[in-house]
Amino acid sequence: MTYLAKIGELTLKGSNIQEFENLLKHNTAKYLEGTDAKIALRAGRLYIDCEDNNTQAAEKIEFTLNHLIGITGWAKATVCEKTIEDISRAVFEIAKTEAERGCKTFKIDARRADKSFPLNSYQICCEAAGDVESIMKVDVHNPDTIIYVEVRERCFVYTESNQGCRGLPVGCSGKGLLLLSGGLDSPVAGYRMLRRGMKIECCYFHSYPYTSEEAKQKVVTLAQKLAYYGIQTYLNVIPFTEVQMKIKEKAPEAWSTLMLRVCMMKLANRLAHRCNAKCIITGESVGQVASQTIENMTVTEHFAELPLLRPLCGMDKEEIIKDSYFIDTYETSILPYEDCCVLFSPRHPVLRGTAEQAQEIYNSLEVDDLIEKSYKEREIIKLTVNGEPVKKTE
Repeated sequence: MTYLAKIGELTLKGSNIQEFENLLKHNTAKYLEGTDAKIALRAGRLYIDCEDNNTQAAEKIEFTLNHLIGITGWAKATVCEKTIEDISRAVFEIAKTEAERGCKTFKIDARRADKSFPLNSYQICCEAAGDVESIMKVDVHNPDTIIYVEVRERCFVYTESNQGCRGLPVGCSGKGLLLLSGGLDSPVAGYRMLRRGMKIECCYFHSYPYTSEEAKQKVVTLAQKLAYYGIQTYLNVIPFTEVQMKIKEKAPEAWSTLMLRVCMMKLANRLAHRCNAKCIITGESVGQVASQTIENMTVTEHFAELPLLRPLCGMDKEEIIKDSYFIDTYETSILPYEDCCVLFSPRHPVLRGTAEQAQEIYNSLEVDDLIEKSYKEREIIKLTVNGEPVKKTE
């Protein structure tokens, strides 16, 4: 069996393109550890070959290609000799399968990367379509199915190209710390930074018993789904109850949510330096809730010691939900277990705070020792694409 994946953004790279290609091959190999799959990358195509009857390997390859960041699409291909007779036979066999599942019209899309092949792309289409016209009609504008032919060092014939994740290979853009809640937004934010080639480590603030163990498990599940795209991640579960109770006790009620964000950022600074992250990532979107007005987001950023990335900043909820369906986090995110951000939420939160006001209130909380205690008592869980979650120690 041969699988063919199309490389997208990598082809725009210059003299350092080989570094990106090597990383993409390395990431693919990590997914396919334990299989007999052979991986090659040539001229804008990633090839994965395995034994024809190895169902387990095929399932793992297809899982890999559905989660591998750096490809625009993939397909299971028929490989044939580079003669028009063999190409025509392969096209006809695929066309028969398509006709059996109800397709009535077809189109052939041929690419001749090997210019020594005697027929050009148009001629390949015409020749290969001959027998197929006995079972389906040609429709070049709106066909029921498209049969692709690529003439390279070998000839590949396939249909139904599956959507890829696009982006840059994970690991080419450093590392970021994702503030992961149990909602819809932050997993999508993490996924979008993974697509920019960034490794991520996750941080979740847990306020037991006000947030349940089910809420924590929900976040573990979300982190695992991100690990399917990022190959590996760590989830730091931060016990934040004492910090939150101190905020409730000493902060003005209108400022409680914003002060919570400030305290989270203080701890995130500490953790980001510890795990060698170069930035902090959040799921904020401008205007979505009271803490995400541009003024309040400016307050949060004032307390960040590293660049604060907000990949969802200009997205609306429908766009975020669409992405959450694509990465299979939607059903988990909507489970009815609240995270610490919604606890003790004020009825009338401050909408346009300033950094000066926030700094004064933060100083009055005298919460630095509690933040340090929360950091030291955190639980670390390692999640990988090929294994069960494992609890770690420093």
